[in-house]
Amino acid sequence: MSPPSKKTVYYRQSRFSTRLPVDRLYTPSHCWLMKDAFPGVAADGGVWRVGLTKFATRMLGDLVEQEFSVAKNDLVEVGRSIGWIEGFKALSDIYCVLEGSFVGGNPELAKNPALLDSDPYGAGWLYSVRGEPDARSVDVDGYVAVLDAVIERMLHANLPDEGDESCPKPGT
Repeated sequence: MSPPSKKTVYYRQSRFSTRLPVDRLYTPSHCWLMKDAFPGVAADGGVWRVGLTKFATRMLGDLVEQEFSVAKNDLVEVGRSIGWIEGFKALSDIYCVLEGSFVGGNPELAKNPALLDSDPYGAGWLYSVRGEPDARSVDVDGYVAVLDAVIERMLHANLPDEGDESCPKPGT
């Protein structure tokens, strides 16, 4: 595994905070992508390691189980469901964020599912693909803007509507 970057961006909004490595690409679906090198494969071989951001792991809850529905060397494309992941809070499909050839899932997650939450930007990665990232992938600054928009929408969704009579206005 490539050593994790020492450079991070600290992010905080509302009750959520995290550190985001700057050496990754990020997707609007809250995945990170990092060029990777496997034994016998050069880092420029087009292999990308994919994981969930801390925001995604928080929404999912503690990982219970995950499984891939594709095999090594199967062709995959952006947006295709390639498996599922179950957390205490949710069961979700795993959608591919690259186009290319599936290299494999993280074998360490079967032994220690807690890695997804405890080390999401390192040992807790999900899968690898040899190919090209989703064209909507952004750098860390772009992902900060994505997080701002998502958290802002979540906060406003929890506020009572101006016309909501179940929440009386002061003085009424």
